[in-house]
Amino acid sequence: MSTQEGKYNVKAVSNMLGIQPGTLRAWERRYQIIAPPRNEAGHRLYTEEQVQILKWLVDKVNQGFTISQAISLLEQRPSEMHIQAEDHVTALRERLLQALLSFEEWTAHELLNEAFSLYTVEKVALDILSPLLVKIGDLWENEKITSAHEHFASAFLRSRLGMAFSMIPVNRLLPKTISVCGPNEWHELGLLIFTLYLRRRGYETIYLGASIQQQDLPIVIHEVKPSYLFLSCTLQQNVRATLQLVDQLKQTYPHIRIGIGGRAFDEMDEPVKNKYRDHLLGQSKEQWDEWLKSNEKYLSKREKTM
Repeated sequence: MSTQEGKYNVKAVSNMLGIQPGTLRAWERRYQIIAPPRNEAGHRLYTEEQVQILKWLVDKVNQGFTISQAISLLEQRPSEMHIQAEDHVTALRERLLQALLSFEEWTAHELLNEAFSLYTVEKVALDILSPLLVKIGDLWENEKITSAHEHFASAFLRSRLGMAFSMIPVNRLLPKTISVCGPNEWHELGLLIFTLYLRRRGYETIYLGASIQQQDLPIVIHEVKPSYLFLSCTLQQNVRATLQLVDQLKQTYPHIRIGIGGRAFDEMDEPVKNKYRDHLLGQSKEQWDEWLKSNEKYLSKREKTM
């Protein structure tokens, strides 16, 4: 869901910001600061961006400004609201990191509950949890934290991401996908975040994760009949085996579009990157969007010629 799509009703926004629904409607009528889209029943549904604007205004009013003064400030310095929103995301991420490294599970749950109440699942996954995973991985690789810290944090985040994943509906009209870790890969949280992104786009995604026997994959492909298959690789020593699997799958299933992602692919030599460039997903949501867009066009053309 983009920040321009309605998500929160009036009651939810009222509870989040601590102001009455009537006050919200009055601000909209008098100052025309936002125009929430409406659902089919005619009810307001506020976007994430609109909630952040309202939160900024409420903070200013609580500091002693009148609402008209706060709106004047917003019109003069619109970037300040954006900066404060990004600062809040960064602060949440850092507090969550400290809670996990201190084994404070309850605090970590509370912080993630706060994040999910303010932002979309996609934003929490990509802007809070994904950088957090990279940070935890770097700390472990540099021996700044123990394996116990890394395992606890990973298990916690895997559980919460799994809960979020199971609650997202799918669009049965979209192609099916399979997500699986490459050979000998055990780090699956990055793949889970990508799979969450796919689910948010409506794809019916079969998430296999790690420790899948390679000979079992054809069985799953036969049962699911996917249009896309995604492989993840985070360790450099597993890149060669993962690319060999890609070659095998391309030969056996030429109709399946194969995507590969993970930090290990960033370190490949340029000739190898060029050979597999059409399969590289990238590391950002924008790159994922572009990859899917180009491959959706390919599948559409293929269906028309069949």
